[in-house]
Amino acid sequence: MTERTELAGRHIVLGLSGGVACYKAAELTRRLVKAGATVQVVMTAAAEQFITPVTMQALSDRAVFTSQWDARAPNNMAHINLSRAADAIVVAPASADFIAKLARGAADDLLSLMCLARPIERCPLLLAPAMNREMWAHPATQRNAAQVRADGALLLGPASGDQACGEVGDGRMLEAEELLDELIAFFQPKLLVGQRVLITAGPTFEPVDPVRGITNLSSGKMGFAIARAAAEAGAAVTLVAGPVHLPTPRGVRRIDVTTAQQMHDAVLPLASRHGVFIATAAVADWRPVSAAERKVKKQAGEPPPALAVVENPDILAAVARLADAPYCVGFAAESHDLIQNARDKRVRKGVPLIVANLGPATFGRDDNALTLVDANGERELPRADKLSLARALVADLAERLAASPA
Repeated sequence: MTERTELAGRHIVLGLSGGVACYKAAELTRRLVKAGATVQVVMTAAAEQFITPVTMQALSDRAVFTSQWDARAPNNMAHINLSRAADAIVVAPASADFIAKLARGAADDLLSLMCLARPIERCPLLLAPAMNREMWAHPATQRNAAQVRADGALLLGPASGDQACGEVGDGRMLEAEELLDELIAFFQPKLLVGQRVLITAGPTFEPVDPVRGITNLSSGKMGFAIARAAAEAGAAVTLVAGPVHLPTPRGVRRIDVTTAQQMHDAVLPLASRHGVFIATAAVADWRPVSAAERKVKKQAGEPPPALAVVENPDILAAVARLADAPYCVGFAAESHDLIQNARDKRVRKGVPLIVANLGPATFGRDDNALTLVDANGERELPRADKLSLARALVADLAERLAASPA
């Protein structure tokens, strides 16, 4: 798997307030460093009751700051120096007490001092709440959360699930991988703010009988990467997914379907409410006229049963024909004559852009190479991991939308 370097050159100040979720901050630090960031850890006295500065120093490769009176800073102003050097301050875990401090502007320790003293216009503050479910639901905490949002902080989570106290509910801190993804997404250019994007992804499965069907080798990875990249870019994303086993990108609305007809029936009512439709799914062209109710058994000495098929609805062409059609992007997964087949498909479907790739060379892989085919010719996106390609496609799409008449 390609090593993640999305945070290369970023300097993150990671603050830890008190809470058992401090153990997740250790893994978060490791992931941030592996993604290319430098990490400066700042801990409250309460945080030191749950995890040691020695652990955080070992993982960040930097001395940890714990006191506003730390004399290592030449001017004895660590709260100023640390915030001025940061691309972002991330507090994970952010306890109920710490969020309350921020809401009322209290600054009685280094971490709260630093958050208050940061240059708001160029040093964003991201908070990962972590607390008992009753503490999170309490009206005071909800007021404080609303206040820190109004003051410019971004809240990441919380999640719902098992809690250290034995209860279950909202208040869990997001996992390290989720927080990493949130931070990476935060730094992505917001090129599609205000856009609603509808995406199809994965294969379809057309049942022959209860255990067999017509399908293909599409993994859905490219479509899911595009959904994530569009959401990172600020779009409201709806993802209609065929039968795949992939996690839903954060912030994306997902609709699961199985057959081409189900995908068609899910997409068509939604299409006119979206500004962009990206048809990434590898939809089966045909389906059996009827599926057997029981498994079709092989009979010794008998020829195989004939399989009568009928054509599936053409989802992309149907959306493109709508009176209030969104901007349509099709995908062409070919086995040969890539460019010519993509050109023909663009004209046949009546869409402005086709994204072409060699299906057998990309199905199931984590990388790909794409060719963008429009009325003016072709442009290649060289082989890269699928998320990088998805971000490049989103950037290209944003330019096309900006240039197209409203």
